[in-house]
Amino acid sequence: MPRIEIQPTRSELQETNRRIHLTTNGHRILKLKRDGLIMEFFKILDEAKDIREDIVRKYQESSERIAIADAVDGVLAVRSAALAISRKPKIELLTRNLMGVVVPEIEATTIRTPPEDRGYGIIGTSPHIDLAADSYQRLLETVVKAAELETTMRRLLEEIERTKRRVNALEFKVLPDLLETKKFIEMRLEEMERDNIFRLKRIKAKAKEA
Repeated sequence: MPRIEIQPTRSELQETNRRIHLTTNGHRILKLKRDGLIMEFFKILDEAKDIREDIVRKYQESSERIAIADAVDGVLAVRSAALAISRKPKIELLTRNLMGVVVPEIEATTIRTPPEDRGYGIIGTSPHIDLAADSYQRLLETVVKAAELETTMRRLLEEIERTKRRVNALEFKVLPDLLETKKFIEMRLEEMERDNIFRLKRIKAKAKEA
């Protein structure tokens, strides 16, 4: 704040003290929020790491299952079974509030379906096609969960960065400026007080001489 705009008065000092108090409280609350967001981020990060490993494992398993189905039933039969599936997965995107951050909550239905509801004939196919379908359904469920976690992490990171910038602005700019303003007002008030005392002494001295 440019000093030319500062009025060195008692009321201005009170207002500056009030702003210092509010800024200090706001800084403390934002730091708590930042720390809480970071803790939440790392908790989800651990879960995301496990999900990624799970995706790799399930993808390898699904690839092996589909390779066996291709070998036993033939590529044409496997593709025909895949095209015969009539029920498509339904994905609904919801939201939830996580420490003030709106994050996605994905609800997926009809991903897991029993063999009799998949649309292809059970009699004309071997169990290997069913096993491959089961593997890919489990893989898809994990991918949907991973997408939810990845998006949540990205939004948490964005909010952490915003909160850090606000914390730094209060800590290194706003609060130091207010403290400097307070010091300036107090110094000017002290100077004015000394001037008043000196003026009163001169008035009294002149009164005695008279």
